[in-house]
Amino acid sequence: MELHHWKVEEQRRLDEVRLAEEEALAIAEKEKAKCMAAIEKAEAAQRIAELEAQKRINAEMKALREAEEKKMVLDKLALSDVRYHKYSIGVIEAATEYFSETRKIGEGGYGPVYKCYLDHTQVAVKVLRSDAAQGKSQFQQEIEVLSCIRHPNMVLLLGACPEYGCLVYEYMANGSLDDRLFRRGNTPVLPWQLRFRIAAEIGTGLLFLHQAKPEPLVHRDLKPGNILLDRNFVSKISDVGLARLVPPSVADSVTQYRMTSAAGTFCYIDPEYQQTGMLGKKSDVYSLGVMLLQIITAKSPMGLTHHVEMAIERGTFVETLDPEVPDWPVEEALKFAKLALRCTELRRRERPELGNVVLPELNRLRALAEETCQYPSDYQSKDLAKSVPV
Repeated sequence: MELHHWKVEEQRRLDEVRLAEEEALAIAEKEKAKCMAAIEKAEAAQRIAELEAQKRINAEMKALREAEEKKMVLDKLALSDVRYHKYSIGVIEAATEYFSETRKIGEGGYGPVYKCYLDHTQVAVKVLRSDAAQGKSQFQQEIEVLSCIRHPNMVLLLGACPEYGCLVYEYMANGSLDDRLFRRGNTPVLPWQLRFRIAAEIGTGLLFLHQAKPEPLVHRDLKPGNILLDRNFVSKISDVGLARLVPPSVADSVTQYRMTSAAGTFCYIDPEYQQTGMLGKKSDVYSLGVMLLQIITAKSPMGLTHHVEMAIERGTFVETLDPEVPDWPVEEALKFAKLALRCTELRRRERPELGNVVLPELNRLRALAEETCQYPSDYQSKDLAKSVPV
């Protein structure tokens, strides 16, 4: 009996030892698995760090290569035959009567503008204030690039005096779109046909800027005050010389570029650009959208997008149209407004592409306008401008 009891106890102790060994082995396996997982995680982190380091090296090499390419382009531009005319400060002072107040036709954020004659041609001379002018080297480089830009919907840079920050532009006889929309000086009402044409011309000029070589240009301050009209009411984008050059790698890949501070006029500034400092082509699309709404409403930009959205929802859109125009094609104007509202989406990625969506629709509306185009005699090549804003 005692022998049997001893055997039972011995077996129990053996079972306990075996269970303890199994538990110890299980714990060891778990620890081993944890160790292997930690090693794999560390190796993965190392691989990611190596990839990130390689990406940085590649990005730095790409940036260096692009900088060298830009320098080559600028060097070629400096040696090319397409050059701006360099005026001496003495010539400009004589033409403007030493920047006389009687010659002054405007004042903007960058400085005053004077109307005068140079080389028997009526011109506008913009003088950059010392606190707004860029460094001489950068100023010179931008002039070298802009002197090669030619487009019928951009104000032409005729010359400059880089040493004193003077830019010489063609004179635009009918002032700004802002003046014409709000009929300053009691000027005639812009007919809807002309408004549709102007909108398409602005879009055409803006797309040209966005496709400029060697580097795309983002205007940053697109508004009716910076759209000027010539004697035939052809619209041209102005202040291009102060636009921001965006590296092509940025423009083509992520379509945005970080700026240290937002520039532009409050109601027209892309909200994303204002909040993040990230500048892109669609920053201009937002400004264009606000301006398109003004073209058909002749209203202040403050709260305009919300006002038009609410009117469309309530079925009172026709009441938002400029009442001075008696014959609006309401259905087409509504399509125009909806396109403009898409351009003013708060999220940049939700705004339509200028080249693929916005401009084709604006061109369609321009074609419609031209089919019924009967401009009043008031708009037959006249000089309505008393001042040219900047």
